[in-house]
Amino acid sequence: MLRNLVNYLLVPTLLCISSNSVAQQKHTVSGTIKDRKNGELMIGVTVRIEGNLSVGTASNEYGFYSLSLPKGNYTLIISYIGYDEQRQYVQLEKNVRIDWLLEQAMEGKNSLQEVLISSAKKDKNLSNAQMGMETLDIKKIEKLPVLFGEKDVMKTLQLLPGIKSSGEGNSGFSVRGGATDQNLILLDEAPVYNASHLLGFFSTFNSDALKDASIIKGNSPAQYGGRLSSIMDIKMKDGNNQDYNLTGGIGLISSRLSVEGPIQKDKSSFIVSGRRTYADLFLRSSEDFKDSKLYFYDLNIKANYEINQNNRVYLSGYFGRDVLGFGDTFGTDWGNTTATFRWNSVVNSKLFANTSLIYSNYDYKLNFKSSGNDFGLNSQIKDWNFKEDFSWFANTKHTVRFGLQSIYHTIAPSRVSGTSVSSYPKSTRYSLENALYINDEYKATDRLSINYGLRLAAFTVMGGDTYNTYNNGVLTDSLTLAKGKLGKTYVNPEPRITANYRINDVSSIKAGYSRNTQNLHLLSNSSGGRPTDQWIGSSYAVKPEIADQVSIGYSRNFHENNYEVNVEGYYKQMQNQIDYKNGADITFDAAKDIESELLFGKGRAYGFELIAKKKSGKLTGWISYTLSKTERKIDGINNNNWYNTSLDKTHDVSVVATYQLTPRWSLSGLFLYSTGNAVTFPTGKYELNNETVFQYSERNADRMPAYHRLDLSATYESKKKKRFQSSWTFGLYNVYGRENAYTFSFEDDPNNPGTTRVMQTSLFRWVPNITYNFKF
Repeated sequence: MLRNLVNYLLVPTLLCISSNSVAQQKHTVSGTIKDRKNGELMIGVTVRIEGNLSVGTASNEYGFYSLSLPKGNYTLIISYIGYDEQRQYVQLEKNVRIDWLLEQAMEGKNSLQEVLISSAKKDKNLSNAQMGMETLDIKKIEKLPVLFGEKDVMKTLQLLPGIKSSGEGNSGFSVRGGATDQNLILLDEAPVYNASHLLGFFSTFNSDALKDASIIKGNSPAQYGGRLSSIMDIKMKDGNNQDYNLTGGIGLISSRLSVEGPIQKDKSSFIVSGRRTYADLFLRSSEDFKDSKLYFYDLNIKANYEINQNNRVYLSGYFGRDVLGFGDTFGTDWGNTTATFRWNSVVNSKLFANTSLIYSNYDYKLNFKSSGNDFGLNSQIKDWNFKEDFSWFANTKHTVRFGLQSIYHTIAPSRVSGTSVSSYPKSTRYSLENALYINDEYKATDRLSINYGLRLAAFTVMGGDTYNTYNNGVLTDSLTLAKGKLGKTYVNPEPRITANYRINDVSSIKAGYSRNTQNLHLLSNSSGGRPTDQWIGSSYAVKPEIADQVSIGYSRNFHENNYEVNVEGYYKQMQNQIDYKNGADITFDAAKDIESELLFGKGRAYGFELIAKKKSGKLTGWISYTLSKTERKIDGINNNNWYNTSLDKTHDVSVVATYQLTPRWSLSGLFLYSTGNAVTFPTGKYELNNETVFQYSERNADRMPAYHRLDLSATYESKKKKRFQSSWTFGLYNVYGRENAYTFSFEDDPNNPGTTRVMQTSLFRWVPNITYNFKF
C-alpha cells in the first residue's frame, strides 16, 4: 500500500515539476549562508533578484539555498534582519555555487530594535503561505521578565495567541484546545517527552545553547507529524568555528556556563552548555533539611565536521535530570536523554538531503520508605528514530520536500514494587511508527502561494504483551502477541494545505486545512502534567487520535512594515479523545490495566486569535488576544453531553513591551490576563464511617478565578572591553502581589462542622530576581 501511494502521488508530482523545469532550460545558483563572526549556518535568510523582488527563496534550516533562473546576468541580494545586506553580480550560464558570510550590522547602523518574534523579511507574514507559525529570536528572550530570572523559550511561547499556560509558573502549554501531550517538542529533531524541570517551573531548554525556535499551531507541513496540536521545533547552536567563546550567567537559584569554539577552524566546531540549580545548598544550611535534595541539571553537547563543500555531519546530545528527596524517606528523579546524528549532503545544486539517526529516552523513578515499608514506582519511554529527508528546489515556483521516517517505540508502563503493595509484573510494550510524506511550496503567481502535501502514517502494535479490549471498562476480549510478532496496524493519510493570497502591498488573506493523527498518549490527572504521568501507545483498545483543523486568517502591515496585525480563526474537530471514566481507580495498583479506566469520544475546539506587533524603534512589543472554546463529548461522562476540558479558558490576553531607554539600559514588562480554567468543584457532601465524602456532578462545570499578573525587568549592558561583555538583569515577578489561585481544597470547617470551607493555595506573590550574564 505504501509503495502504491508513492507511485500514485510522489512520482507523478516530481516528474511533472521536473519536466516543467527542464523545458525552461534554467540554471541554478546555490550555496550556504553563514554568520561571518561565528560560522553558524543561518536559517531563513532571504535571497532575491534585483529588479524582480518577487523572485526569490530563503535558506532552509541547514543554511542551504537554491534558486533556478533562465540564462542571463543577475544581481543577487542577500538580506536578514540585524545583518548588513549583501549584493553580488552573477553571470548565469551554468550552475553556480556562491557561499555567503553575513556580518551583523554595527550598533546604530541599519540595526533594528526588533520584537522578540522576528523573521527574515519584515513582510514575511504577507507572503508566506504557512499559517499559525511563529519564530522566536533567541537573542532577545533574555530581556523579558520571567520567574526566577531564568530566560525560557517555552514561557515566551505562552505569550503568543492560541498558546495557553497550564498553570502558574508552569512550562506545560496547550495549543488551540489541545492537551499538553498533543504538542511535539523537538530538540535537534529528537522528541522531548517531558520538557520541564522542578515540576514545571523551568523548561529543559537552556537558551544559551539554542539557535532557533519556532512553533506551528496545527497547520504543519507534511514533514512533521505525530501530534494533534502543534510542532515546537528547537535547534541547538552548531558552535563557533572561528574563535573560542565562554558565556554564562549567575542567578539567585541557578547558574549556567557554555563553551564553544573551533575544533578545526572553518571546518569543525563544538559547543558544551550546562546549567544547575543550587536551592539544595541553601536547604542544607538548615539542620531540618540537611539531608534534602532539590536540584536539576542539564547538559547540551554538539559537534560538527565539514567533510567537504557538500557534506557535513553533526552529533548532538542533551542530558537532563531532576532530583528531589529527603534523606532515606523519600526520593524521586526523572529526566531526558536525547542524541542526534545528522548527515547533511548537497546532492546537486537543486537537491539537498538530510539523514538522521535519533535516540530519545524519558524515565522516572520514585521511592518511599515509612515504618519499615518500602514503595517504588518507575516507568520509561524510549525511541530509536530514523529519518531521511530531501529538499528539492525544482524551480522558482516549486520547493518540494519528501522523505520517510521510522520510529521504534519501547514503553515500560508504571510499575510498582515494595513490601506494602502486591507486585504484579507488567510487560514492556513495543510498537513501530512509520511515515512517508511529500510537501510542495508552490508559488502559483506573484500574489498566490500554496503549501500542500500528504503524510501517510502507519502505527503497528508489536508483540510481547497481552492486549485487552473493553466496553465501558468491562473486559470483552483479550489477545496475547508473541514477542517479535506484528499485531494491529493503523494506517492514516494526513492531507495538509494552506494558501496565501496577497491582496496588495500591505495585506493578505490565508486559509488552510490539515489532518493530524497521534499514536502516543499521556495519561494524566492534572492539567500541567507531572513527572509520574504515564505514556501509552495505541493498542487494540486505544485508537489513534485524529484532528481535522480548518483555519482562515488576515494580515495587515502599516508604516513600511514596522507594524503588523495578524488575525486567525480556527475550528478543530477531534476523534478518539481519551478521558478517565467517572470514579476511575488510578491509584498505584500494579494489577490494574490502566486501559480499563479509560473512555473514548470526540472533541472540538474553536476560537479567534489576534496579535498586533511593533517591530522597530525604541519601543517594541506585541499585544495578543485569544477567544476560544474547547470541549469533549464522551459517552459515560457528564450524562453523555458536551463538557469543558480542563484547559478551557475563554479569554487570554498578553501585553509585552521592551523599551530601549539608553544605549546601555533597556526596560521590559509584560501583563497577563486569562479567564480561569475549567475545574470540578463538589456540589454536596455526606458522611460515611464518620468521614466526610464530597459529591460531584458535572465534570469541569466550574471555573477557577481569573488570573492576572504584571512583571517588570531592567537590563544594563556594560561597555564592551576587548573580548569581555557583561550585563545585569533586575526583575520583579508579580509586581502588585496578586495571589493567584493555584489549587482549591475543600474541608469541614472545624469551627462549624456542618459547613464546608474552601482553602486556596497560591504559589508566588512577589519574586525578585537578579542575574549576571557574561561573555568573552
